[in-house]
Amino acid sequence: MILEDDSTDWVWLKLLCLTIIAALTFEHSQFDIRISELFYSHGQWLIQKDAQPYAFIFYDGPKALLILLALYLITVLILKYRQYPNSISTTNSSKLRKFIIPLSMREISYLLTILIVVPTSIALLKGMTHVSCPNHLTLFGGSLPYLNVWQNIVADTPAKCFPAAHASAGFSLYGLVFLPTLKKYRYRIFESVTVLGWTMGLYKMLFGDHFFSHTLVSMLLSLTIACALSSLFFKKKTTSTIKSITLNV
Repeated sequence: MILEDDSTDWVWLKLLCLTIIAALTFEHSQFDIRISELFYSHGQWLIQKDAQPYAFIFYDGPKALLILLALYLITVLILKYRQYPNSISTTNSSKLRKFIIPLSMREISYLLTILIVVPTSIALLKGMTHVSCPNHLTLFGGSLPYLNVWQNIVADTPAKCFPAAHASAGFSLYGLVFLPTLKKYRYRIFESVTVLGWTMGLYKMLFGDHFFSHTLVSMLLSLTIACALSSLFFKKKTTSTIKSITLNV
């Protein structure tokens, strides 16, 4: 993908189009089913839902860490806000500096916004699509037929599995990619966040809670939201970041 330097405000739209294309492509193929069949054999999924220690390592643990990160960022934002208008003694300032990340208030505000908006948006979208999980389908021992997104919406299927919300919590860290302060680490951050999100998504796939496309769309949509909001927070920084990632990853 080649992006022009003056197309900052439209990068997110290109990513959104890619997200829609990915969703429609997988919906009209058997690829999702073939992948899920790898995790389903003799009427059993590879692992059982809530089985330990997997649930703690890949579900409860990551969620708790992300919540702690959000609380930490809120705390740092408050400390920086109080620091800005008021003078603080050198001693107190040096003590606080050990616990405060070297990000501006704008960057912290942006990151907090992404951590909240990405999972919330995908959770709301899940409630609108009514797409079934693999373990709900007759193909995998369930009771519901395999339908496309539009058919599920019309039928008001009692399911909320698309896109993948759990993985989106990990993908929400794509916000780190767009922070100007962390610019020189953006490649490593992009790769690490992608691995984290897919690890969380794969865990859910192992017991039939999601198809492959559910996690793929969640990843692309998370990146789209992070990009769109970064264009509002940082303006000209967004295009160069996306261009570097797409040409080097």
